[in-house]
Amino acid sequence: MKHRKSIGVGAGLLAAIGVVGVFARPATISAQQPAAAPAVTYTKDIAPILQRSCEGCHRKDGVAPMSLSTYEEVRPWARAIKQRTGIGPHAGVMPPWYAEKNIGIQEYRDDPSLSDEEVAKVAKWADSGAPQGNPADMPPAKVYQDNKVWSIGKPDLIVKTTDIVVKANSPDWWGEIPRVPTGLTEDRYVVAMEVKEVNDVDSHGSGRATVGGRFVFHHMIWSTRVLGENPEVDADPIASLTDDGSTSWPVHEVGRNADFFDPDSARLLKAGSSIVSDSVHLHSNGADTTAHLEIGFKFAPKGFKPAYKRASYSLGNGVDIDIRPMETNQELHAYAVLPENTKILSFEPHLHAPGTRMCLEAIWGYNIQTLSCVGYDHNWVRAYDFTENSAPLLPKGTIVHIIGYFDNTPANKNVPDPRNWQGSGNRSVANMFIDLGNRVSLTDEQFQAEMAKRREYYKATKPDVIIGCPLCTLSAPAPRASTQQQQQQQ
Repeated sequence: MKHRKSIGVGAGLLAAIGVVGVFARPATISAQQPAAAPAVTYTKDIAPILQRSCEGCHRKDGVAPMSLSTYEEVRPWARAIKQRTGIGPHAGVMPPWYAEKNIGIQEYRDDPSLSDEEVAKVAKWADSGAPQGNPADMPPAKVYQDNKVWSIGKPDLIVKTTDIVVKANSPDWWGEIPRVPTGLTEDRYVVAMEVKEVNDVDSHGSGRATVGGRFVFHHMIWSTRVLGENPEVDADPIASLTDDGSTSWPVHEVGRNADFFDPDSARLLKAGSSIVSDSVHLHSNGADTTAHLEIGFKFAPKGFKPAYKRASYSLGNGVDIDIRPMETNQELHAYAVLPENTKILSFEPHLHAPGTRMCLEAIWGYNIQTLSCVGYDHNWVRAYDFTENSAPLLPKGTIVHIIGYFDNTPANKNVPDPRNWQGSGNRSVANMFIDLGNRVSLTDEQFQAEMAKRREYYKATKPDVIIGCPLCTLSAPAPRASTQQQQQQQ
């Protein structure tokens, strides 16, 4: 959200411009009726919205249960489209994007959500009989190369995990999967990454309405490392995730979008490394399913060197979670003090079935800023990547705070049995409460340079407030004189 300057209008100003005189002069009333609002049609108004925000999944061979590429395909679903696009940033909204638009930062990368005006257009179109309109108004059909479109563009490297069979009625499973070599022959830095589940489920069939829908991988916590350098570490999958020789990557979750790393903080994928994970969570989707993950990497140019380091703090609570049965609007809180100047690249709530919402706050001195509030749906997990000019820039010592909201009642369809108390755990019927977002740490010089760019972008001055950058409009400190310069001055 761009900064806003508050401009007040006092009673004295209103009197000075003669507001009373406005009412003394009667308005001229025209007998002419106002022109009727133009009709909303599929070809002119609705098709462009669907192409931009829906068709990526809702198309032939797409992952969604019906295609929405032509009027004949869309017309039977008009009322359902109105309902699903109009429910707000909550579980079940389409497209699945839950960022709340009335609070916090509003500039996100690859935001597919509909504006209020577009939601109103969809509703008016459905309520007026879903007219087709003039075929000449129809935008050109979008062309897809295949059913595996990558939002990061064509990957430079794709690594496939081993096929896993999940039976129709099997319980949740959590554990280690076979390690897979990447096949990379030289070190490369990664600027974007995306993970897809590929399985043999008919996307247009009728599966069980369970967590994850047609998918069986709920999440995978993973890293890459060169095996054989330390046999003791290689034998311990947990140690391999924390050893200095590994690179950790964003957690894959069902429905999750791609990751784009800060241009100055790409992650290293080492030559000869392998995919390593001891934390894969599988669940049945109601049909015998064979599935694997495909991991696509987009590389930085050869010779690239990152300027920023990844931030080292964690934000969450996985120990004393207490979700009471048959109760809504329950809250959990977690805090962290930033040990270094930090740029927050993304906000990614990770909850489980009762989770409905999470907010991220920054506390600096006596000031509290809400950076982002988003809904949550355990069936379709989202990461919210801030744009380059909206990513929070927080000084060392800032307290970051997350608030999680939970609904453990029959109103939450994701909860199997709301009569049960829920605590911490890896299964969907247990809980986690974590912000898995990406962050980088900044030196004092880098922090000052980032804030200078932010001030220039917003044309901000001291009275302005830039959400997520509490020090942006303060004067930069004068450069400290060197010892030699101090001696000369004396």
